[in-house]
Amino acid sequence: MTPRLLEVENRVMRTILMALLFCTLALINLPVRLQAQHAVPDSGEVEDSFHYVPPSARQSFEIGNFYFHRKDYGGALSRYKEAAKDDPYYAPAYLGMGKVFAKMGRKRKALAAYHKYLNTLPSQKQADDATDVHKAIRRLERELKKGNRHSPATRTARAKE
Repeated sequence: MTPRLLEVENRVMRTILMALLFCTLALINLPVRLQAQHAVPDSGEVEDSFHYVPPSARQSFEIGNFYFHRKDYGGALSRYKEAAKDDPYYAPAYLGMGKVFAKMGRKRKALAAYHKYLNTLPSQKQADDATDVHKAIRRLERELKKGNRHSPATRTARAKE
């Protein structure tokens, strides 16, 4: 054999031996890795690693606003209710509920939510300055009075008189 051919043969043999060594090392470590992947943590570990933190009242309110602007009134209402449940003194939640109820045509519920909003505000001055809410309340009360005058029950009662 020529020296050149021997050199090539040696390189090939070294490459094959390195590949075999690498494969052997990989196979030796494989069972250890598989055991580590499938190990079941004890219950204390699971509780420490995953802990659900519900959104704050403010975050629920912001998500409700997102739904409200997309005209998903059901989604908005559930988020505003969640905000009010988490923090009963969070006034914006009641304002949001009032707006949603008004959009849904549930006037009495809207009125109740608006009044709750005004009562929940931290100061009387803020309640007095809430002109948009006062306008909405007056509008809803007018609509409810007008609706009562024209409702079938009212007409029947007048006819009996």
